[in-house]
Amino acid sequence: MSELHNEIKLMIIDSLDLEDIEIEDIVNDEPLFVEGLGLDSIDALEIGLAIQKRYGIKLKSDSDATREHFASVNALVNLVESNRTE
Repeated sequence: MSELHNEIKLMIIDSLDLEDIEIEDIVNDEPLFVEGLGLDSIDALEIGLAIQKRYGIKLKSDSDATREHFASVNALVNLVESNRTE
């Protein structure tokens, strides 16, 4: 597991105040919403804001591509990696 995976998991935990969840509890390829972690649309907004703030990535809330980026931790990692300019 990459450092970026852990960074994103920690960002999810911190931005949503998930006190009972540890990094190890979040599986990289499991869904974040409904099944898997069981997040909802309000959680998606919080994660989206955290991603925009931390990585400077602009997201469109009504885009199908954005929904795909939020499918799992792996999808979020791919989003961040594809938008890095380093």
